Amino acid sequence: MADHDPRELQKQLADISKRPEPELRGTPITPDRYIDKSFMDQEWDKIWTKTWQIAGLERELVNKGDYITTSLGHEQILCTRGDDDKIRAFYNVCQHRGLQLMNEPSGNSRRLTCPYHGWAYDLAGTLKAVPDESDYPQGSPCGKLNLIEMPCESWAGFVWYNMDPDCVPLREFLGPIADQIDSYPMAEMRRTHWVTIEGDFNWKLVQDNFSESYHVPFVHPSSKFVIEYSHHHCQFDHYDEGHCRMFMPGAGPAEAIKGGEKETLESLENELRLWELDPDDYRGGKTRNIRKDLQRQKRKLGEAKGYDFSTYHDDQLTDNWHYTIFPNLSFSLKPDGNIWLRARPHESDPEKCYFDMWYMTLFPKGATEYYSWVMREHVSVDTPAEHIQGKAGEISAGPAIDEDLEIWPMQQRGLHSRGYKRDYLAGQESRMRYFHETLEDWLAKP
Repeated sequence: MADHDPRELQKQLADISKRPEPELRGTPITPDRYIDKSFMDQEWDKIWTKTWQIAGLERELVNKGDYITTSLGHEQILCTRGDDDKIRAFYNVCQHRGLQLMNEPSGNSRRLTCPYHGWAYDLAGTLKAVPDESDYPQGSPCGKLNLIEMPCESWAGFVWYNMDPDCVPLREFLGPIADQIDSYPMAEMRRTHWVTIEGDFNWKLVQDNFSESYHVPFVHPSSKFVIEYSHHHCQFDHYDEGHCRMFMPGAGPAEAIKGGEKETLESLENELRLWELDPDDYRGGKTRNIRKDLQRQKRKLGEAKGYDFSTYHDDQLTDNWHYTIFPNLSFSLKPDGNIWLRARPHESDPEKCYFDMWYMTLFPKGATEYYSWVMREHVSVDTPAEHIQGKAGEISAGPAIDEDLEIWPMQQRGLHSRGYKRDYLAGQESRMRYFHETLEDWLAKP
């Protein structure tokens, strides 16, 4: 480990102190939240048009004229890097007749030109040229009918936008978790997997799922050999801004597991060998020693293997730090990457949504290829992730997430049953209840 000023190191390390438990109201979480179009319309007006959302990666907007497009509900968003190097976000709609302005997911253009009638805007959104400019009896639209801009900020390697012109700054919206996530070199991670799935389930079922670990031993049965799921051994935290955090110990079997040595060593063999540990040394009931041994080895060998772990606590070297960011983001952070998860509302149907999974890989310094333990395949630093899109069940979001995807459509169907009225949550599902109560608070705003 490289030498650091202890005061500087302390400033960089994430705050791991336990947060006080919130007082929860226990409002019924009834099926109408996932089914009714009227509830969906309220969410659009009070949630989606008021919260910070991610448009894409900052590394997609490196050069002047680079642009990306994204969608949220029925809105299309356009982000550009201008001639002044500023990144801006606009509604992706021409001011002439309402056509979507830029139709490609990304590209580079010195002018943003409508394909219908050729109205051309500069990279700052100002209308610069229209055909037959003198033919407008109300006067030239140039410089007057400009693109509608919205707040846009960059953080952690992502480009964020907010449709509310009066929104709070991004870091104020994120609160203390921004400093915690900053302990990971997020901007250095590369998107090596990019999947978008259209699913027959409401977006909140996704966020509910990632707000609790109660389901883990049943939906993800193999994970119990390499991760702790029990609320007795995990830490859950709730933040005033509506976001939550979970620490899940990794690199070893859950405390409740008896046996499973073979499965644990098979799952961790490649990582153990990478960090110069012999899997055979952990036979005979010693698998619970792996976690601390891996932490020591990563601390000892990290710099030589191309990593800077100086901003990590020891536990971050093996454990899963999982953040749910209101309303619809989840970061599952690991020492060498991030499973980035997001659900977006459907344009019109409350019983459908779009689910996005990115895997962000942290390549060791100087490495051009890397084996992604989570996705179980080799990835290249020079090959951009192909955007794979399709229906649930037809394409894969990775072994673990596919197991979640099997559950959500069945749950959506079950919510229609006359035999189900409301939730009955365990204490360890407090983050899910906190999510819904935060949702209620936003919907109650004038």
